[in-house]
Amino acid sequence: MRRPDAPHFTARPFALAALTLALLSGCAIGPDYVRPAAQVGLPEAYNAAGPLAAAPTVADNWWSLFGDSQLDGLVAQALATSPDARIAALRIEEADALLRQVDAALLPQVNVDASGSRSRISQTNATPIPSTAPITRSSARLALSTSFELDVWGKLRRASEAARAQALGTRYAADTVSLSLAAAVTQAYLNLRAIDAQLLAVDDSLSSQSRSTQLTRTRFEGGIASQLDVQQAEGALATYTAARVELDRARGLSENLLGLLVGQPGLKVAAGDLRTLPVPPAPPAGLPSALLETRPDVKKAETDLIAANAKIGVAKAALFPSITLTGNFGRESKDLSQLFSAPSAVWSFGAGLTQPIFEGGRLRAQVDQITAQQQQSLETYRKTVQGAFREVNDALVSVGRNADAEDAYTRAMNAAKRALQLAQARYDAGYSPYLEVLSAQRTANDATVAWIQNRQARLTATVDLFKALGGGWKGA
Repeated sequence: MRRPDAPHFTARPFALAALTLALLSGCAIGPDYVRPAAQVGLPEAYNAAGPLAAAPTVADNWWSLFGDSQLDGLVAQALATSPDARIAALRIEEADALLRQVDAALLPQVNVDASGSRSRISQTNATPIPSTAPITRSSARLALSTSFELDVWGKLRRASEAARAQALGTRYAADTVSLSLAAAVTQAYLNLRAIDAQLLAVDDSLSSQSRSTQLTRTRFEGGIASQLDVQQAEGALATYTAARVELDRARGLSENLLGLLVGQPGLKVAAGDLRTLPVPPAPPAGLPSALLETRPDVKKAETDLIAANAKIGVAKAALFPSITLTGNFGRESKDLSQLFSAPSAVWSFGAGLTQPIFEGGRLRAQVDQITAQQQQSLETYRKTVQGAFREVNDALVSVGRNADAEDAYTRAMNAAKRALQLAQARYDAGYSPYLEVLSAQRTANDATVAWIQNRQARLTATVDLFKALGGGWKGA
């Protein structure tokens, strides 16, 4: 038999209320996210591309296409030990913790309350105390309490949506750091190898000029060459020596930069040669602009837009009533031994509703503020996509033009080397002055350096294209 003081619930109103709350909890105030792909207005393919033969996919380890194991190791070391990479990883942990904190608001908060006290009443108090009343009193309490905000308008779910997008955005930001770091290491390594190649070219010129200078001295002592020839030869030898010293200085600075990027100050890299590095495969014709979706900075801009869009719902939900359920169940007794007996039970349940009535327009102003921020995120997304499209087009142009120029530089270098051989032969036979040899030597050296610099520009432009696409390309 039900006790008179027990709470009484009828099944139909309770079920109706539960159904109503369930239906309300399925809706969320604020706009649902719609991807603004059609609003960006980009062409389907890049300007420097023809018909697409096969749909390319992105390769993460694009730097391996250079076929250099030392470069692979340096990039791997940079991604593992660089301070920038570690900071990005810690930001991911921070965002994940924030997401867990926001999601926790969707669950009830349960607290345990345990207390005990013993007190004595003064017998000399002005208020009369019945003789039967005890002087000392004890009290013990053990209870569970809960508080839960009903997410009727979707405020908590929108906040979770925003936090989830922000957490994903930190991962894309970390990917952007990794991509930029890998590109910086690769370009610094290419610059180092270009200096190595120039050093080899200068060493060849220096060796040739040293032999030529010695021969000129011998010819002068034999009365065949003039003092002018000797001074010209020695001046050229000193010029090549100074050029080598300058290249040594540049190599040291490039090595220091590479050490900083990989997080290893004092790094020493063995000498190499840019000319031994293979040229990565050309990008397939007709690269689609949809490849921009693989860029982490574009993904980050979109997650920022998703988060800003969800925050509009959070701001709008603040205009509606906030409904909170509270509950308390436990035991309370003046005697600890009776704490868990049936008469010691205590409980309470309650519901509260808070509805803003007058706040001077603060909440609506907040909605307008968040809406403006969402529009800013939309424009930032558009700007990021359009800037990325331009970067890809620029890189494609540079890759193509540097590849075309390499043929001309190769012909110029080979012609200059043959001209040097002819000039040296004519001078040895006495048909031409030594100045002709010096001019041919300088032209040959300049042509070799120009070829190396163009090859470096071609490889660097390839790195720029890798970075602009968010990775390398490979067949579908």
